Amino acid sequence: MDTPQTPQVRVPGETESTQPEPNATATTNHNSTEVEMGGTQDTNQPGPETAQEDLTLPDVQAELESPALAKKNAGFNFLDFLTSPIVEIVVGKGDDETVMTAHQSLLMEAPLLAEFVKKFESSSPRRISLPEEDVDAFSCFLQFQYTRDYTVVQTETPGETAQDKSGDELLRHARIYTLAEKLGLPTLQRISHGKIHKVQSSPGAELSYARYVYTHTPTTDTTIRKPVATYWANQSHVLRQEVGDDFKKLCIEVPEFSFDVLTIILDRKLKNGSADEIKGSARKRRRDI
Repeated sequence: MDTPQTPQVRVPGETESTQPEPNATATTNHNSTEVEMGGTQDTNQPGPETAQEDLTLPDVQAELESPALAKKNAGFNFLDFLTSPIVEIVVGKGDDETVMTAHQSLLMEAPLLAEFVKKFESSSPRRISLPEEDVDAFSCFLQFQYTRDYTVVQTETPGETAQDKSGDELLRHARIYTLAEKLGLPTLQRISHGKIHKVQSSPGAELSYARYVYTHTPTTDTTIRKPVATYWANQSHVLRQEVGDDFKKLCIEVPEFSFDVLTIILDRKLKNGSADEIKGSARKRRRDI
């Protein structure tokens, strides 16, 4: 079988990469079901302790331009691409199965894929099978490897913030985030998380995103989990009027989510309460015999 000579990546719905505008402040329209976000992740809601709860993402652009990365790429030239073998990656299964190709030198930057490459034999096909991975997320990973950025929606245009009423946009970024964690690429994680901040969404989309985050990330990943819980702790009294049944269902089915939201609310109440109230809450009650 002839080896492909050029890398081919099919990116569903791909458009030219653009740089979204800086994150907008999250606001809630009480007369509409749409919630304008700096994302689920924007926790700048009223509350004395909000600043302490927020997680500040590193400056990804500064990281990409850092001296360390520049030093890493200083000896790189296009010849490295041309002399690097082409690897075939089969992603997904069934009707979604997609064959992609990429230069091996770029795949080696992901520890998980590097392990596959090391197992290649000189006479065997250079092929990696990833049936459990999402085709769209993996194509965005390859786009990032070649361009240091990725684009997932046609609505991303200069000066506009993505409108996501269905939740598809949030979930696509979230899948890239979890894939980057699996591949061992923290920079891609930060970029995808940063893009989540720039999405405007609806309450239903927010719930779908919260469910995905709490069922596909480890408990220790507070970088993505805590902003989700903080957002719902700040907004649930408003949003549950629109998605009350679904919100209740999520709280029952994903106890970690409801516990994190409740913890934030109770911690806030404790910080705002007086000493007498705190003392009284611990007083032993008299029992009738």
